[in-house]
Amino acid sequence: MTSIRRRTLGLALLVFGLSMLVIGFISYRYAAHEIEELHDASLTQNARLLEGLLQAELPDEYRSALIDSLESALMRAEQTNTHFAGHPYESRLAFQLWEDDQLVLRSTNAPETPLANHPTGFTRQHLDGHDWRIYVLEVADANQRIVVSEREDVRGEIIREVALRTLMPDLFGLPLLTALLWWSIGWGLAPLSRMAEQIRSRDPYNLQPLTINPLPQELATMAGAVNRLLERIRKMQIREKRFIADAAHELRTPLAVLDLHAQNALTADNAEDREESLNHLRSGVARSTRLVTQLLTLARLEPEQETQPAYRRSHLLREVRETLAKLSPLAAERSQQLLLNADEQPDWLILEEPGAIETVVQNLVGNAIQHSPNQSAISVTLAVTEQAFQLIVDDQGPGIPVNERLKAVERFQRAGPSAGSGLGLSIVERLVTRLKGTLQLEDAPNGGLRVRINLPRPTSTEYSP
Repeated sequence: MTSIRRRTLGLALLVFGLSMLVIGFISYRYAAHEIEELHDASLTQNARLLEGLLQAELPDEYRSALIDSLESALMRAEQTNTHFAGHPYESRLAFQLWEDDQLVLRSTNAPETPLANHPTGFTRQHLDGHDWRIYVLEVADANQRIVVSEREDVRGEIIREVALRTLMPDLFGLPLLTALLWWSIGWGLAPLSRMAEQIRSRDPYNLQPLTINPLPQELATMAGAVNRLLERIRKMQIREKRFIADAAHELRTPLAVLDLHAQNALTADNAEDREESLNHLRSGVARSTRLVTQLLTLARLEPEQETQPAYRRSHLLREVRETLAKLSPLAAERSQQLLLNADEQPDWLILEEPGAIETVVQNLVGNAIQHSPNQSAISVTLAVTEQAFQLIVDDQGPGIPVNERLKAVERFQRAGPSAGSGLGLSIVERLVTRLKGTLQLEDAPNGGLRVRINLPRPTSTEYSP
């Protein structure tokens, strides 16, 4: 996999290279235009100088001597490379002087035929295998015409030289720039490398937060996310260890009792003792099954878990009525009555986590059945207000003292010798919290314990699927 450093360097060089190409192209075009203007100005200036010489008021013999002197100077221009100090491009400039239709003077590299027959101004013409840039100047008050020209390939060569010399520093500086970018990107990514090294060298069992200082702002979000992940993993480990410890602690005694009943059944002397031991064994299996179910439910409802519950629309009164019907055989065994007080008219639609209402009623009514005496009544009341539903369960048991009610919802808090696993109210409290409701423990009007649950009513928009 390509490293961030190489990707960043590649992207930076690509952007720089493209920018340099665009800038170089623009510079080339600008330089070409300016050089064209400069050379055109030079052609015009040479034509004006020659015009000034020709317009001098001299006798004819002096004028002839002047033209001979100019012609001799042009002859020497051909020998620049061998005898005289000059410039290589000097011989690539050409001019002609025409008087009427007669060629009076020309440079040695200019043809005897007219370079151009155009009026005063600039033009281009192909002649003797070369393209020429030509400037024609009509001499005022004289029947003379000065033609000054320059080869286009000379101009192109000059433009290329200027452009190359302009781009040469960039071309030679590119390797140095690459090295500087490589170093600077590495320096900028050093905190990321330190973080990676710290994570790589960390003990798998070490879930403490990462400590990297100084930490750039861009990495603070990543470090925070990693630390939050480590914290969630740490809490999950604590939850798993606690669940294993709780399960081992709570199942140890029931399993020992089951083993005792099994031994009694195997060593029974008669059928009656064997049947009694098997009945005790069956009851113990039922209690152990209920304990395991509650443990699994409690583990699922741990507040540390990250999954968001999926809610559904349910009919609260129907859910409560169906759950009470399932619990009625347990109450019948103890000659207890399950009473439901509710009005059929209100809208009992509620948003709940699937199975939450059933679990709440099962645990509350199951606790009431267990703690209430035989032939007693357990009352379940449903009421509705403008903003909430109320679920009230009253039993006729010993109740819970006021100073112990805060602890009653904690796990494995038992009340009395007939108490169960001590998980029922803890499960109810977790479910009510997930449903954004509240739970209160009060004294029942006829003695015993009253559990009051308030669940928020959904708004009209929440009813829509």
